[in-house]
Amino acid sequence: MNINASIIDQRLVGIQADIAERAQSELGISDPSRLKSLAFVYLCVKTMLDLDLDDAFDCLTDGGGDFGIDALHISEENDGEFGVTLFQCKYKVDLGGEAQFPESGVEKLIQAIRYLFDPMAELGSINDRLRTKVEEGRSLVRDGYIPRVRAIACNNGRRWNDNAEKAIDRAGFGDQVTWEHVNHDVLVGILQRPKQVDETLRLTGKALIEDLNYSRVCVGRLPVTEVAALMRTHGDRLLERNIRRYLGLHGNRVNTGIRDTLRSPESCNFYFFNNGLTLVCDDFSYNALQSGDYQVKVENLQIVNGGQTCMTILKTEEELAKERRTLPADASVLIRLYKLPKPNEDLVLKITHATNSQNPVDLKDLRANDERQQRLEQSIQDLGFVYRRKRLEAAVKPNEITSGVAAEALLSVWRQKPHQAKFFTREHFGKLYDVIFTEQTNGAQVITAVLLYRIAENHRRRPADSDPLFVRYASCFIAMQMGRRLLMDLDLQKLDELTHRNFETARQHINDRGEEYFQRSVEDVERALKALYGDREISVQQLSATFRRGDLIQRLLDIAV
Repeated sequence: MNINASIIDQRLVGIQADIAERAQSELGISDPSRLKSLAFVYLCVKTMLDLDLDDAFDCLTDGGGDFGIDALHISEENDGEFGVTLFQCKYKVDLGGEAQFPESGVEKLIQAIRYLFDPMAELGSINDRLRTKVEEGRSLVRDGYIPRVRAIACNNGRRWNDNAEKAIDRAGFGDQVTWEHVNHDVLVGILQRPKQVDETLRLTGKALIEDLNYSRVCVGRLPVTEVAALMRTHGDRLLERNIRRYLGLHGNRVNTGIRDTLRSPESCNFYFFNNGLTLVCDDFSYNALQSGDYQVKVENLQIVNGGQTCMTILKTEEELAKERRTLPADASVLIRLYKLPKPNEDLVLKITHATNSQNPVDLKDLRANDERQQRLEQSIQDLGFVYRRKRLEAAVKPNEITSGVAAEALLSVWRQKPHQAKFFTREHFGKLYDVIFTEQTNGAQVITAVLLYRIAENHRRRPADSDPLFVRYASCFIAMQMGRRLLMDLDLQKLDELTHRNFETARQHINDRGEEYFQRSVEDVERALKALYGDREISVQQLSATFRRGDLIQRLLDIAV
């Protein structure tokens, strides 16, 4: 028995219990063996994409008519592109860890990639969950966005064989598709609690080392060969405080540029082309009698900015090794190493935030200690609910509200920007933060927004037989209309009047009339769609594009509730 395969198998027992109810209601899966396979898919999705519990489950498409795709995730569009991650998972009862990922599984993934995101290709008979996601992707393609695909083959055994590798090469997808194999060893490596990294950084040339405000700073140059060695030895343990997962070598322009520079005659100028790395540590020491080429001994080293650069350097080294080549010895990168005073967590967050804010990232964790978030936590607690402003691994209970869901609900229901709620989640705690979480936002407004939003989301995830097809795309728009109806029933002229004083009345209205609000709001959307498109039939791709662009917002606001 393989120990890592056994660890994953044991972990699946708890996951099965956690997802059993949703698996039955949303996917029609209750058979124990199928439920265990689904739990493995869920674990792979959550671990590899670093998603919240609900978001990870929403990616699952396993079941009849799944086109060989067990899970699918579509990221927001950015710089003319959008990311697609496809999962196909094979779980074996045998825990020896020797079963090979089947060649047929790779061929199915190839076929799926070839047809799913071609708007002209017929989909045939596929399940509704997968069709909804595929049509969302196809509508993006029709709007001119380029899909960048990440195909992840998961099992509790070995990688696919040479024939499967040749099939991938024959597919001719090029850099637009990247392939990964994930098994029990990869999952355990990510899931294991990281140990402290103590290392020696072998700098080249001169360096600046200075004491500053009870801290110490070292600015110098580190050869890319040393960066690759660090990542090869410690991997993700160095990136525990880095807020971005590795975006991949193919399909990411910045990372591709890093790779191309390292492989080019201009590699000696790599130092000038890269923004460098930001590292933090508990302490570092060096021989101050030297004039340069310091060997800096570091305790508890972490990379808080530059994880993409480090991983791309490692991937490039692996590529060059296959060609019997090595990384250029004269290529180096700027490093900024900070020894911080204790306790230093708040300063680490500020450094991480500042050095990562050039590019859009998920900032929920960095905003967790914001004063507004702390006030909301207390306000919501006083009303009998729990506000999770920091990410936790446990499932969300009915009386708990995560900051991510609160942002989507507020933006949909009270800010009346439902298209941004669903399709601009990356900016909820960035550019849209002050719009969503104003100084006047109180716990009563957050809770009521979330309760209304949950009703609409429950219908999106588990549509009733009577629900129109657009419910799968329009939950945020429907929630907006539900909020307008609630304020009218409460006889409130403006949102500021919704406070702790009338919260219980508002909550009772939602309990008693929530489903009625939903049905009447669905009718609003039907009328708005008819006003926009007339009596002609609306394709699923058109529906997805319509709700992504927000064409209906003003038409809905013009409807008297």
